[in-house]
Amino acid sequence: MALLKEITSSDALREVNASLDSLGDNDAMDAAVAASEGIARLEAVRFRALGRLSRHRDGAGSVAQEVALALSVVDGHAAGLVSTAEALTTRLPHTLGLLDRGKVGGFGAMKVAAATAWLSDDDARAVDAALEDRLPDKNSDQIRKAANHAAMMTDRDGAARRTERNRAGRRVTVRQGETGVASIEVEDGPVEKVAAAYTRIDREARALRAGGETRTLDQLRADVALDLLLDGQGGKTERSEVFLYMDLHTYLGLNDDPAELAGHGHIPASLARHIASGPNTVLRRIITDPLSGQVLDLGRDRYRPTAGLDEFVRVRDRECRRPGCHRVAQACDLDHSLPWQFGGHTTDTELIDLCRRDHRLKDEPGWNYRLGPDGTLTITTPTGQSHDSTPPPLHTPRTDEPPPF
Repeated sequence: MALLKEITSSDALREVNASLDSLGDNDAMDAAVAASEGIARLEAVRFRALGRLSRHRDGAGSVAQEVALALSVVDGHAAGLVSTAEALTTRLPHTLGLLDRGKVGGFGAMKVAAATAWLSDDDARAVDAALEDRLPDKNSDQIRKAANHAAMMTDRDGAARRTERNRAGRRVTVRQGETGVASIEVEDGPVEKVAAAYTRIDREARALRAGGETRTLDQLRADVALDLLLDGQGGKTERSEVFLYMDLHTYLGLNDDPAELAGHGHIPASLARHIASGPNTVLRRIITDPLSGQVLDLGRDRYRPTAGLDEFVRVRDRECRRPGCHRVAQACDLDHSLPWQFGGHTTDTELIDLCRRDHRLKDEPGWNYRLGPDGTLTITTPTGQSHDSTPPPLHTPRTDEPPPF
């Protein structure tokens, strides 16, 4: 342990910090990446140490309180660290290996542990092995979605039962803040209702903003939500739209493949069928390319006239196209990947969904966005790093010939 303390000592870090002042942009970014990888490796050390401590205490619940005191963290976070440490050191060896290599951070590892906590040891190890190549360089929300999907695919019946238990635990909590403010939260509410509620709140806030309101969008969303809770009055009362992507065979009960709720991730087939059978549900036919699983066309039968191209792009993209951003497409701006003034065209091959923040980011100096023929968006940052974004296919790409109808 003396070597570990020496590596992380103030004297050793002071020398490194002193050298940072002379770095250019690219080297500064490289230093930040290297530091993050080093932090991940140290987190692997911490998880192994906590796993060892838990085994010494025979898994006693008091270990979390002991860790909370020693690390100066709240009890809930300490409990998460201990449970993750136990999982990583017993049944998630591949995820622990990614930490060792600096490819996944500690927060991402906690998402894997949480997503697999309900699985048997054998199923958890199978998911862990399947995720090894999917998790490097992904952010925590992408890791959560990937791990949840893999867990559902491994134990579909268990996922359905777990979803029922989770939804039964819905509750409202109040958290007191600093002087004059507090927070109210609907915890573990039905995802389809939460998504629809946020869509309505966001739409009404944007309508007020467009009407000349000087409050920020964040302020307007908060005020609209509270007004709706207090007196049931808002602005428009039209229904809110959420995007649920489900295979026809899943809808008919012929298989139990997970469906996807835009902005949230994968949900069990049983929940998807429950949502799809609701009294206000509108079903849409979407034609996909069998070889890629990507959207080719939309059915046009629905409860209101379509917005044509705008609607097609939103259904195709599902979420903001910046890698790692999961704002649903309905709340995004439709933007040209190649700016109009530089020769861009208003076609589905050049339009993408970007949330307002990322729309503005695109116009910052040094940022370059290029949309390839296959729909892959490549974003190049001012330091020359490239990041790709492709809407996930609606179904597993098929290489066999479709059956005759």
